[in-house]
Amino acid sequence: MDWEYKEEIINKISQDKVEFNLGLKLLIENEEYNFEELLKTLRNYIINSIPNKTDYNSEAYQNALNTIPLKSTYTSIVILKTYPTKIALDKLLELPKSENIKTITTLLWIFKITDTERRNTECKNGCGHFWHEIK
Repeated sequence: MDWEYKEEIINKISQDKVEFNLGLKLLIENEEYNFEELLKTLRNYIINSIPNKTDYNSEAYQNALNTIPLKSTYTSIVILKTYPTKIALDKLLELPKSENIKTITTLLWIFKITDTERRNTECKNGCGHFWHEIK
């Protein structure tokens, strides 16, 4: 998937400039959709958006985990709630293909919540992150 397109869609979703389900559809139905590539991108975005770099746990991250618009018993959510963040994010690559869309949905939601928190706190008075300037 074209890097700039993917990046723009993800950031527009996180900034409520594209409705979540529509943005998710744009990402996973794109002819160049690649699960591993998208998962790795979202993983990196999440890691960068969480302020606590010691254990990658924050109130925003916990809020995101508890508000994912999927059943809390889905494997990707259980893994993220059970293991430390970085380990859990790596384990998601090992899930069967049948879990791919639920995993992308989960990660996209987590990024939306954690990046919103970052924009409202760390980046409140301007930050220089070009992705926060997407129109």
